[in-house]
Amino acid sequence: MSLLTQKTILNNISIKGIGVHTGSNVTLKILPAPPNNGIIFKRVDLNKNNIVIPSYSNVVDAKLCTTISNQYGVKISTIEHLMGAFYGLGIDNALVEINAQEVPIMDGSAKVFVQEIQKSGIKDSDVPIKLVKIEKKVEYNEGKKFITIDKSNVSSDIDFEIKYQNNVINIQRNKINIFEDNLEEIFNSRTFCLYEDIEKLQKLGLGIGGSLQNAIVVDSNKVLNKEGLRYENEFVNHKILDCMGDLYLSGYKVIGSLKCSQGGHSLTNKLLRKIFSDKKNYSVLEIKGKNLPHTLAEKTQLKSIA
Repeated sequence: MSLLTQKTILNNISIKGIGVHTGSNVTLKILPAPPNNGIIFKRVDLNKNNIVIPSYSNVVDAKLCTTISNQYGVKISTIEHLMGAFYGLGIDNALVEINAQEVPIMDGSAKVFVQEIQKSGIKDSDVPIKLVKIEKKVEYNEGKKFITIDKSNVSSDIDFEIKYQNNVINIQRNKINIFEDNLEEIFNSRTFCLYEDIEKLQKLGLGIGGSLQNAIVVDSNKVLNKEGLRYENEFVNHKILDCMGDLYLSGYKVIGSLKCSQGGHSLTNKLLRKIFSDKKNYSVLEIKGKNLPHTLAEKTQLKSIA
């Protein structure tokens, strides 16, 4: 199976869970889709105007999760973990049917999505993948927070740093190469929050479905989850998962080197909007060849299509 041709899932997937913010019971199905279809969401609880495209330009809220909407105001929220699973596993095309507004949170990570996709199997095609290649450095700053992306010949890197006053979370930093690294720890790292923020969330009508079964909760100097952390750097790993999912709203995998400090959904979305506001910042490339991504610079043909 070539990593340079478009892929979808082999068999239908059905997942049931709860929305972390809405508290709603949700059934989500992932169905195979043909090449050049991309990832498409469909609200099957609605009879019309129910197709929503996961694009950076369709993001209408990025405060605590990523929410997309179509022109009719139909929304899908908390898409970042599923999109991160698609990105990391190389799924280019899929139809996601969902009977509620929010993607189920599962255990707070992408673990279940990844397991179900792997169980389903991945179907290859003979259609080349397309990539977004960053051509010049783009950056966005908000006070001490910043996010940048610069050109890279062959890789898709994320270098992420978080800084919290809390002694358990503190300062963490990790860097991954999406194309080459084992992403298991990234996929399995759960969302997290501070105990003192829970009441604030609930007053906003959010976090209704949250629990110790789907989020890490940190109270002062301890983790409240009985099982503790899965990994020492689980907090920053989850931020990288979120970033992967949000970055995939570019529509394609990205060849570039991203760095972020104290960012989140909003910062990543603002970076994407800035990238695509100027065609000098990027190229869309079609890959032709039989080699792995990290060797594509020497042994594959890159054809610009934009």
